[in-house]
Amino acid sequence: MKDITIKIVGKRYNGETAEDEMEFISDGTMYERGGAVYYIYEESEFSGMPGCKTSLKVSDGRVRMKRIGGGEGAFGAELTFEKGKRFISRYITPYGPIDMEVMTNRVDADLDPEGFGKIRLDYSICMEGMGEGRNEVDIEIMQ
Repeated sequence: MKDITIKIVGKRYNGETAEDEMEFISDGTMYERGGAVYYIYEESEFSGMPGCKTSLKVSDGRVRMKRIGGGEGAFGAELTFEKGKRFISRYITPYGPIDMEVMTNRVDADLDPEGFGKIRLDYSICMEGMGEGRNEVDIEIMQ
């Protein structure tokens, strides 16, 4: 296991214009197993999910994000991003579960042999009863 710093910049789009942007930096760990690289970090108050632990699994052009925790107001979600594929998942919130569908437009993972580098996700998400939107997430893994 290696210690890492992870920087995440997320953008939410309205048409071609980014209407919201969020930047988040956290310390975490990284390890490799079975040909995949795993990144684990804690969410913060700023991300809106304090007490949650997030893991990213990167392998073969696919990124899987799993988020769990949050104490009494527990959160939970597992999202898979693979270019051109649609995945359906359930997002557990303190207010109850929400079904969501993710269609991935792009997954780029430019990682060096040590596991450091950048990951870019571009996807559309439709959350039950809340409409659809496009998001872009840039993840930088640093020492």
